[in-house]
Order: sequence, then C-alpha cells, then structure tokens
Amino acid sequence: MTTISPITENDFDEWSGLWAGYLTFYGAEIDGEVTAETFARIVVDEELHGAIARDDDGRAVGIVHWLTHPATWSRGEYCYLEDLFVDPESRGAGAGRMLIAHVREWAAARGCAKVYWLTQEGNETARSLYDRVATHTGYTHYQIAL
Repeated sequence: MTTISPITENDFDEWSGLWAGYLTFYGAEIDGEVTAETFARIVVDEELHGAIARDDDGRAVGIVHWLTHPATWSRGEYCYLEDLFVDPESRGAGAGRMLIAHVREWAAARGCAKVYWLTQEGNETARSLYDRVATHTGYTHYQIAL
C-alpha cells in the first residue's frame, strides 16, 4: 500500500532523484543551488510544503509540492499544487491520486477555498488522472519571465 508523508531532511536523496525525473520530464534545467534551496524551503519554510509517496517496500515513488496564497474571489486562501511527479515505473498504482488527495485534505483542513494546478496540454497521462479527480476550468496559462 502506498503511504504519503511530509518530506523531511532525511528524504533528500530520494526526493532529489524524483525531482530530477520531474525536471527531465518537462525538459527543464535548474541550477543545483536552486534545487538545494528548494528542498530546504520545503523542509523548513512554513509557506512551501511537500509530501513524498512510498510504495510497499518503502521506496520513494512520488512527490508533491504546494503553497497557499490570498485570493480576491474568496475569503479563504487558494492552494496551488505546484509540482506533482510519480516515477514512470510506478504510475497507475494510485500514488498520484493519493498525493493529490493529501494536498486536498491538507487544504480543506486549513480552510482553503480550492486547490488548483497547471499542466501541459499534451500531458495526456497526467490529464487522464486530473480529469477524474478535478474539474478542467478551460483557462489557458500565460506568463512573463523576469
């Protein structure tokens, strides 16, 4: 059975392997110092959160990171699920669904108005899960790099 727990300092090696897989999947390159700082913020920062999924053997198979922010359309905060990754060899066993459920439960307990996230339009594997656990809003994402 898959278990979900908060990311701790002891998870760095397993987390960094999953993080590298996530970055590779999206064709992203992030400086090692940023990666180290991101992990430190997940473990220490009260504004950035993370959880790790482990399989029956205790092997790390997935990660999720999230944060909250004030909203203009709600009295409650919104919870932004920023990163979600499950090792390709472990997909289909429920870890992704459980990681999303973990964030949803955390956000509900905190009084957040909603949980939301972005994904690439062509990420059909992830979208097949997302379509089962959430509502596609039809919005298109834009950004300005600074």
